[in-house]
Amino acid sequence: MIQRVFITGASSGIGAALARQYAARGAVLGLVARRRGALLALVAGLPGEHVIYTADVADGEALRAAAADFEARFGTPDVVIANAGVSVGTLTEEAGDLRAFERVLRTNVLGMVATFQPFVAAMRARGRGRLVGIASVAGIRGLPGAGAYSASKAATIAYLESLRVELHGSGVRVVTIAPGYIETPMTAVNRYPMPFMLPADEAARRFVRAIDRGTRYTVIPWQMGVVAKLLRLLPDFLFDFAFSRAGRKPRGLDL
Repeated sequence: MIQRVFITGASSGIGAALARQYAARGAVLGLVARRRGALLALVAGLPGEHVIYTADVADGEALRAAAADFEARFGTPDVVIANAGVSVGTLTEEAGDLRAFERVLRTNVLGMVATFQPFVAAMRARGRGRLVGIASVAGIRGLPGAGAYSASKAATIAYLESLRVELHGSGVRVVTIAPGYIETPMTAVNRYPMPFMLPADEAARRFVRAIDRGTRYTVIPWQMGVVAKLLRLLPDFLFDFAFSRAGRKPRGLDL
């Protein structure tokens, strides 16, 4: 049976790597991103027939239209991956950063909800499927200079847990993947050490394996999972002392 997969944020980085993984397995893909040219270039190099949608996940109406078109063409997807996300350094004291906070939260949190919403009822009625949310280890503890991103990823982790419980027993599995550092355009701007970094294609291979298993929650790579567990246990005063000196993502990037 041909697998049907719907992926947001598919034009580069993790999303494009996931598209390559699934296309190599013979899946039919619905690929969503803001940059049409990048989507066309990606699809040109993939085996099989796929459909692209130029849309911003912050635009719920555009996502519903894309979802309806994909279902009309191929039926309800087997896997929906809410991967689209933005990241930028932010400081609460800077009035101009309020726009960045709004953009990050709208894209990373509400964009995930808008990605899943059109498919949930049909998946539940069918009694199977995977709803996959790409979170981040940045959602485990709040990182300095990344208040918007950390808050958005903490929110997605909590949201995905709520959705998982809501769908318990329905046959629809909710998979939360919290990546560490992955070689993508998002991490390319960082000017600080990024331990255990994975190439995007290797990360995608591990993501797909977790999705196939229906894993409820996983940190990839596993080494960052160990770090995440230690961070949860670290007393606040030690965390504050250690991370007050941590590197920070540049501010003012174009979102």
